[in-house]
Amino acid sequence: MMTDKVNLLPRDGELYYYPNYINEELGKTIWEYFQDYVEWRKDTIRIFGKTYPLPRLQDFFGDEEKLCYTYSSIPLFAKPWPESLLRCKNKIEHDFNIQFNCALVNYYRDGHDSNGRHSDDEPELGKNPILASVSLGAERKFRYFHKTENALKYHIMLRHGDLLIMKGAMQHHWFHEIPKEKKVKYPRLNITFRRIVMDTLNQLNLMHSRVSLKDKGS
Repeated sequence: MMTDKVNLLPRDGELYYYPNYINEELGKTIWEYFQDYVEWRKDTIRIFGKTYPLPRLQDFFGDEEKLCYTYSSIPLFAKPWPESLLRCKNKIEHDFNIQFNCALVNYYRDGHDSNGRHSDDEPELGKNPILASVSLGAERKFRYFHKTENALKYHIMLRHGDLLIMKGAMQHHWFHEIPKEKKVKYPRLNITFRRIVMDTLNQLNLMHSRVSLKDKGS
């Protein structure tokens, strides 16, 4: 089992960086699968009442089809694991003694694609979620900011094969983002393994069902 390295956060959470974690063979296999076989989702997002294309492509994979991950009012239902992605998941689980049941995959076509400032703090991920984020392809900047202390803002350059582990209270106290970089001409894959807490997900589904029934009866 791998031990945690130096925590990149000065307080309020944990962030660990493992350069060149994914070997060349596995990285190539994953990259070729997503280039050749995936029909990417082209979602939209509403901001201040206006609808815009999501500035990246995405897809979602998991242990069960009933797994659903929702952020920014976008519901994502899990597709079965491709073999290469399952190999990557199993490697991280073995090396860090953690368990995941799904992964969100983002495809950045070039430096015009981005992922705005956010936290992965959706209730179905549990109180202090652990996320393992794998980067493949073009080098991109990963920025992270403390939510209340403006002086605490940092960045790290993520290269092909790098791994980030986010854990502890990080999602409560820190934002992170992949900003636009117009000079970047090549694509990047980001695979973020996570664990949906099924009891919480079932409770959320029950609440949504009750709201829907109430609306129909009104």
